[in-house]
Amino acid sequence: MSKPETSPTGAQHAVTVRHAVVEYVRTILTVVIVVVFVRTFLFESFVIPSGSMIPTLQVGDYIWVSKYSYGYSRFSLPFSPDLFNGRVWGGQPHRGDVAVFRFTKDTSIDYIKRVIGLPGDHIQVIGGQLYLNGTRVPCTQPHPYVAQDETRMPMEGETCTEELPLRDDRGTVNHAILKLTNDGPQNDTPEYVVPPGYFFAMGDNRDDSADSRFMGDGPKDLGFVPMENLVGRAQRIFFSVEAAHPIWQVWYWPTEIRWARLLKGVM
Repeated sequence: MSKPETSPTGAQHAVTVRHAVVEYVRTILTVVIVVVFVRTFLFESFVIPSGSMIPTLQVGDYIWVSKYSYGYSRFSLPFSPDLFNGRVWGGQPHRGDVAVFRFTKDTSIDYIKRVIGLPGDHIQVIGGQLYLNGTRVPCTQPHPYVAQDETRMPMEGETCTEELPLRDDRGTVNHAILKLTNDGPQNDTPEYVVPPGYFFAMGDNRDDSADSRFMGDGPKDLGFVPMENLVGRAQRIFFSVEAAHPIWQVWYWPTEIRWARLLKGVM
């Protein structure tokens, strides 16, 4: 007669539970290490909270930003520890790049703007027209455009395709901008000369953007941006939602997703 099976002893059960816990903790730590590595050195996700980059980026766009494009500074690390100054494997951005960087007045805040001027460039806006190194930057194919900002305020203006010269004038970066008016201090500025180690940034929504055209001591004045503040280059929209209705109204969710913007490259 065969011997009946017996349940594992208390010691065996404890070993089994301990092994399961160790494997679970090991799995969690592996995931955390991979996520931290990817977020620090490869890609980080951001959501667009304001309308300053309309029409290129809409409020509610979720984007991937490549961390390796400009090298690494302390702002590349989680929580931005003050471990070192400058950039490691630093690379200068190109004119026309859409870049994420830390706000000059408060480096805990992320900004996203377009790089317009590099060290040595002369930047000026006259009558609503952008001038780079004494030459007017063309903006072609104007047509009416209606958008909404983060407060759901309608904005009616004109969009056109700006032809921004690349570094060393090797071609152009063609991208859309939105103009609401040609009046106001943002449309008639002094001539700015970008100092070494800095860049000049502007929003594509040229009349609703706190950017490098504002050089004062105000809490929203950006001024020239140190290269050290760069976080990465915006590469692709991976999700986009309009969020016009309260989140609990789940029946609106499918219609609020901007399907045409999913996986769209940022130009």
